Amino acid sequence: MENYKAAVAELIASQLEGMEPAEVLELLEYPPNPQMGDLSMPCFKLSKALRKAPQAIAEEIQRKLPLHPAVERVEATAGYVNVFLEQTAFTKNVLTEVITAKERYGSQNLGQGRKIVIDYSSPNIAKHFHIGHLRSTMIGNALYQIFSFLGYDCVGVNHLGDWGTQFGKMMVAYRMWGEQSRVEEDGVTELQRLYVQFHEEAEQKPELEDEARAWFVKLEQGDAEAKRLWKWFVEISLQEFNRIYELLGVKFDSFAGESFYNDKMAAVVQELKDKNLLEQDDGAMLVRLDEFNMPPALMIKKDGSTLYHTRDITAALYRKKTYDFAKVIYVVGGTQNLHFQQWFKIIELMGYAWAEDLVHVPFGQVSLEGAKLATRKGNVIMLEDLLRQSVEKIQEIIELKNPAMPNKAEVARQVGVGAIIFNDLSTNRIKDVVFSWEEALNFDGETGPYVQYTHARTCSLMKKAANGADWQTDLGSIKMSLLQNVEAQLVAKQLYFFSERIEQAMNKLEPSIISRYLVDLAQSFNRFYHECPILVEDAELRSARLLLVQAVQITLCNGLKLIGLEAPEQI
Repeated sequence: MENYKAAVAELIASQLEGMEPAEVLELLEYPPNPQMGDLSMPCFKLSKALRKAPQAIAEEIQRKLPLHPAVERVEATAGYVNVFLEQTAFTKNVLTEVITAKERYGSQNLGQGRKIVIDYSSPNIAKHFHIGHLRSTMIGNALYQIFSFLGYDCVGVNHLGDWGTQFGKMMVAYRMWGEQSRVEEDGVTELQRLYVQFHEEAEQKPELEDEARAWFVKLEQGDAEAKRLWKWFVEISLQEFNRIYELLGVKFDSFAGESFYNDKMAAVVQELKDKNLLEQDDGAMLVRLDEFNMPPALMIKKDGSTLYHTRDITAALYRKKTYDFAKVIYVVGGTQNLHFQQWFKIIELMGYAWAEDLVHVPFGQVSLEGAKLATRKGNVIMLEDLLRQSVEKIQEIIELKNPAMPNKAEVARQVGVGAIIFNDLSTNRIKDVVFSWEEALNFDGETGPYVQYTHARTCSLMKKAANGADWQTDLGSIKMSLLQNVEAQLVAKQLYFFSERIEQAMNKLEPSIISRYLVDLAQSFNRFYHECPILVEDAELRSARLLLVQAVQITLCNGLKLIGLEAPEQI
C-alpha cells in the first residue's frame, strides 16, 4: 500500500531547498478535523530559516506543489499546508490492502529475521503469581507479538526467580514450621504463608536471617537436602504459574531462570578479575562505579554467595553466545532502574560493544488502594482469583443477555481474561497503577470487551450478509465512490493508520499505542454502523459497506492478537 505520508513529504520537500523528505515527514500531522485536510504541515518552524511568515510559506508551497494522483487539492490556512487526498483512490487502496493481506495486514519485514530476546514475567518461585506480575507478563507478551509481526525472530525468556537468599528463608521456615502434607495440599499458598511467617519471626529473632543465608550457601554448593527442597518448591510453583499462563494465553521459548546460571558464574567472576574490574571490600567483591555517579555493584557477598548483578551479567553473556541477538529487552518494573544501569555499565566496561543492545523497559508500580504490594506482608491480590472472577462476571452477563449462545464458557473466558489484560495495557506503561476491583471488572467504555464486542458485531454482519459466512468480496466490482460519506472515510483513515501505529508501538516499546488504536477504530466503526445501515436492499451499496465491515473485522482481529487478546466471533 502506498505510504501517503511519505509521498506527501516527498512532494513538499521538492519545493523546500535544503530540506530532506525525512525532515518534512517529522513535521507532518494528521489533523483532528477532516475539514483541515488528511495531512497537514505547520510552517512556523520554517519561518526563521526562510525569513518569511508561516502563511507566506504555506501559500508558496500550495502554488508550487506538483500534481500527484493521490492528492485532490492543497490549501494554505493560518500557516499550515493542508493536503486533501483523493478519497476514492485512497479508500480503494486501503481496503484492497486489508482484504488482500488478511491476517498479515499491518505487518512489515522491518526485522529481516534479526533476533530479539525478550525477558518478561519472571515471577518468584514459592510466591503467588499476583497482579503485580501481570504488567511484566502482558507488556512482554505484547512486545513479543509486535516484534514478531514486524519480521523479527523473537525469543521469549521467563527468567524465573528461582535462586537467591529467599530460598534459604523458605528452607528455614519449612524445616521449623512446615508440614509436607499441608504444602502438598495447599501448594504455593502454604509456601507463601511460611515465607510471611519467617519475616514475622525474624523481626524478633534476627539470627534467623543468618541461618537463611547459610542455607542458600549450601544450595549454591550443591548440598543434597537443600537441592531436594529447592526442586520441590520449584515444581509446586510451576504448577500454579502454568495454569495462569494457560489462562492468559502466554507462552515462552525458554524457562531458564536464575538457577540455570549457577555453574556459569565462576567464569564471569574470573573474567571481571582478569579485567581488573573486581575489588575486595571487607570480604565482599564489588565493581566500583563512582565515576558514573552510581553506587558500587556488589557481585559476591562475604559468605561467597552471588547476587542479582552476578546472575544478570552471566545471563547476558550466555544469551549473546547462544542467540547472537540484535537486542535484549528486559521488561522489569521501574523500581529496578539503577540495577539495570549498573550492570549494563559493567558489560560495557568488560569491553562488549553490544552493551548498547541491552534495553530496560520499565513500567509503573501496582498498588492496592495506595498501599504497595508486598509478599512479605501477604498484601497481594492473586491474579488467578482476579481472572476467574472476571470470567464469572462475563458468564453472568452472557446468561442474562444471550443464554442460547453456543460455547458460552469459552467466550466468557476469552472476554473475561481479555478485560483484565486490556485494563493493564490501556494506559502508558510507565504510569503507576492503583488497582481497583471495580475498574478492573468494568466492561463499559474504552475497554477490551468493548473492542471484542465490536469485532463480534462485524462477524455477525458478515454472517447475515448474502451467502452467509462464505460471503466473498469481488474487489473489482465494488464501487468505492459509495464510501465517500464522512463516517466511512473516518473508518478508512483509521484502517490506514494501523501499520504506522504498530511501528510506533515497537519503536516506543509501548503496547498501549495498539490498545488506544483499537478503541479508536472500534469507535469510528460503531459511528459508521449506527449512521449507515449495512444490510440495505441496494446491492451495490450493501457490497461496498460490507467490504468496509470486513476490513474492520480483519484489523480488529489482528490488533487484538498483538496485545494478547482473543477475538471471539460471537458475544
